[in-house]
Amino acid sequence: MTAVLAASVLLLTAGCSSDDEAPPGAAPSPSASPTAAGSSPAAGKTPPAKGIVKVVRTVAEGLNTPWGLAPLPEGGLLVASRDEGTITLVDADSGKKTELGEVPGVSAAGEGGLLGIALSPDYASDHMVYAYFTSASDNRVVRMLYDAERPAGEQLGAPDTVFRGIPKGVIHNGGRIAFGPDRMLYVGTGESGQQGLSQDKKSLGGKILRLTPEGEPAAGNPFPDSPVYSYGHRNVQGLAWDAEQRLFAAEFGQDTWDELNAIVPGGNYGWPQAEGESDDERYRDPVAQWGTDDASPSGVAYAEGSMWMAGLKGQRLWRVPLKGTVASADPQSFLEGEYGRLRTVVAAGGDRLWVTTSNTDGRSTPKKGDDRILELQVS
Repeated sequence: MTAVLAASVLLLTAGCSSDDEAPPGAAPSPSASPTAAGSSPAAGKTPPAKGIVKVVRTVAEGLNTPWGLAPLPEGGLLVASRDEGTITLVDADSGKKTELGEVPGVSAAGEGGLLGIALSPDYASDHMVYAYFTSASDNRVVRMLYDAERPAGEQLGAPDTVFRGIPKGVIHNGGRIAFGPDRMLYVGTGESGQQGLSQDKKSLGGKILRLTPEGEPAAGNPFPDSPVYSYGHRNVQGLAWDAEQRLFAAEFGQDTWDELNAIVPGGNYGWPQAEGESDDERYRDPVAQWGTDDASPSGVAYAEGSMWMAGLKGQRLWRVPLKGTVASADPQSFLEGEYGRLRTVVAAGGDRLWVTTSNTDGRSTPKKGDDRILELQVS
């Protein structure tokens, strides 16, 4: 296995702000959101160079191809099954699983299927669950009413299509969705194996999109009347904000470098012309990069002053301590090979994370209990 290169500790290229200026990728509005950053050390304090991870418990077992994970404010975790196209409620205390229903129209093949899920920023009043999935013709975002009073298996309302037309493929379907601190919907897409889409600002492939909850291009986007927020991506499967509302994204490389990027509006992240760090000033360099055997990143979450990134092929959890939008120390790995492929990481409040394994996705040999949700304590 190739050795992990140290994180880039150089300031990002022109347009990057200092800690005292408006942060790159920050929301125009500081409105609170259920999916906002998580916890952080005291403002401006750099986290320790080395951290600690403790597996507190296994929350649930026996999940099939878990992908999206969304904590409910009333308690419990919603889990999307990529291949079955179902959403299941997991009791976070007992691990009991209750299937809410199947999302109609999901076409699961290759890396496609039912992928990311997120709660409406007005979930407390509207009880809407958003989902990104691969259909027969495209990747799209829908929203569904979750009615806990209905019988198990019938608790999801008919999907209302919010946004459609994202290119689909056997590979590189992206799929992560999250509401930001500005209450806008951010969508990570892949270039579906068509590399030219990433640099085409008119294409939805290989992008991070920023939408209103109704699926319209959000006000303040960098390109007029366009949902595109950043471009030049290969396959974005992780989105998270730090305590200063700066957006970070995890991205699969091809043969050389996987990336953790600090996202700025209108930023070009280089694919396919650049993979990892580049001497070309047109492209933004990653905060950290890894050999593809060591990462193949999917989910990412912020807690305790660091970004925490799941590795699929790398079968480990990466910690990237931050000072602003720069890595303050080398990335540190945890859980290497202990639980197999890791897919999704979600902040659970304070020093806790939820992490899902991904060993039933056809690219690993499942062990007894796979797939599972783990609760971690981190620092």
